[in-house]
Amino acid sequence: MSDAYRTFDLAAAEGRETYFLLTGMVIPRPVAWISTLATDGTANIAPFSFTTILSSDPPVVCFVSSGVKDSMRNAQDTGDFVYNIGGEDLLECLNLTAADLRRDESEFEWIKLTPRASDVVRSPRLGEAPISMECKLLEVIAFGGGDGNLVAGEVIRIHIAERIITNDRVDPEKLRPICRLSGSNYATLGEIVTLKRPNRQDLIDRGMQPE
Repeated sequence: MSDAYRTFDLAAAEGRETYFLLTGMVIPRPVAWISTLATDGTANIAPFSFTTILSSDPPVVCFVSSGVKDSMRNAQDTGDFVYNIGGEDLLECLNLTAADLRRDESEFEWIKLTPRASDVVRSPRLGEAPISMECKLLEVIAFGGGDGNLVAGEVIRIHIAERIITNDRVDPEKLRPICRLSGSNYATLGEIVTLKRPNRQDLIDRGMQPE
């Protein structure tokens, strides 16, 4: 029995229909907790779920700012940002930092979080985060009319809490990363499934080669 499909023509989409479709399909998404410093010295931190690794050599991470938000503007002004990663124990705090504070108001102060001096960049690290990556701004790429702005930074220093490391690697079961879904929904790590990456011979051994 084949599935029935509903087809969407995005050229005819209205309002935020495209946004809700995309954020409901591309799940779960990791959450970047981006900390920056405004030119007046105000420390800012905000969550972003449009985020990923762009390169490992050089090490480059990114987040997408929908419109010109404080995090993006601060990164452009100072030339850096810190990409923090929080575990599920920090979910409530992370959600609270999404509030629409004024540009001269610090989420660190409102939510009672700890700004910690970075080693290399001006932007502060999040003291409560088990992972912080100090990043030098590489480029901001605006898509379309600038509603989606990809902010890319080269990772130049990484800080990882000893409590989440096993055999010199980040242990996902100890990190318990926050997973973003659509709307107001988040997910936790859940069951971890381990599968060896197959090679061509593995496929042949399983009788999977084409006839």
